[in-house]
Amino acid sequence: MPDPLQLLLTAQQGFADQAAELALARDQQTNVVESQTATGTGDIDELFFLERRFRIVFVRCHFTGGSGTAPLAIAIDSTAGATYDATLFTITQAGTGSDVHFRVTSEELAEPSAWTLQPGDKIKIAWTNPDAGNMTWGLEVGLALAT
Repeated sequence: MPDPLQLLLTAQQGFADQAAELALARDQQTNVVESQTATGTGDIDELFFLERRFRIVFVRCHFTGGSGTAPLAIAIDSTAGATYDATLFTITQAGTGSDVHFRVTSEELAEPSAWTLQPGDKIKIAWTNPDAGNMTWGLEVGLALAT
């Protein structure tokens, strides 16, 4: 007959091993950046999100053709309602000759991070095209799962 104490110790070690594997998998998932894109010739009014808690890692936008610049805003469209919507950052001159290269530093991404959004929240990128129809833009936003 097996020793009950040994059975319990073996089961406890199995649970500890499984917890360590799950923690490693969770850490690996939070290091994966999902790139989402949009393009157009009019104004930018785009929403980006993941189904779980997430962090914004970067925003890049390239502009071609036309001329002019305008402010590009990175904001939260909060699931809690308009009262909680907030502009996170504004690039004052974005357009032809002034691409956007916004990156959240690794120190700011460390949990808990002010750049972490809740399930249902969305990142909103807004920009008024100063030369609509002539200027084309390509937008890329990097998002990563948060713990």
